[in-house]
Amino acid sequence: MIIALSTLILFQLAGEVVARAAGLPVPGPVLGFVLLSVALLASPGLRRAIAPTANTLLSHLSLLFVPAAVGIVQLLPRLRAEAVPIAVALLISTWAGMAVTALVFRAVAARLGIADEKREGAG
Repeated sequence: MIIALSTLILFQLAGEVVARAAGLPVPGPVLGFVLLSVALLASPGLRRAIAPTANTLLSHLSLLFVPAAVGIVQLLPRLRAEAVPIAVALLISTWAGMAVTALVFRAVAARLGIADEKREGAG
């Protein structure tokens, strides 16, 4: 377990080093995850070695939300003061995300030649 955990942390460190050295606007842990994903695809042995530790970490993932919840509780007065702008931003960003997803889906479906069944039935 220590070796697997060390491997996961080393990939995160490698991502951090690459992100900072290249001046990329991507968080180091994200690059580390990409590097880990490539390594896991290339090496089934590494996948078998890391799987038990990764599954254990994932089973306790909810514990990682505790610090975020504590931070929210500490900032409740500010959240109350800025509730309207936060709510508006959440609503607009949710709507925009859904709209972009739908447009991308339609564009990909059209490019792949996947017809809308309702249009075919009506026509």
